[in-house]
Amino acid sequence: MPEISRFFGTAVSMYYGDHAPPHFHVRYGSHKALIAIDTLSVIRGSLSPRVLGFVIEWAAQHRVELVENWERARRQDPLYPIEPLE
Repeated sequence: MPEISRFFGTAVSMYYGDHAPPHFHVRYGSHKALIAIDTLSVIRGSLSPRVLGFVIEWAAQHRVELVENWERARRQDPLYPIEPLE
């Protein structure tokens, strides 16, 4: 699973050929979640409110890049790294 960003101990990844709806995977310690790109809502899993807030803030800033990477992953093209949250 290619990692596309990392910030504050949070790893953000996408799978090639993953299932709809468009989403990304987040890992923070032993916690994992899938986040929908269009709604920025949790599809599955859980994160602490603090970590989820960081992830949603980051995703809102990079939604266009997330959509582009989702489309690239569906075509099996290399994914681009996305700037971390600062």
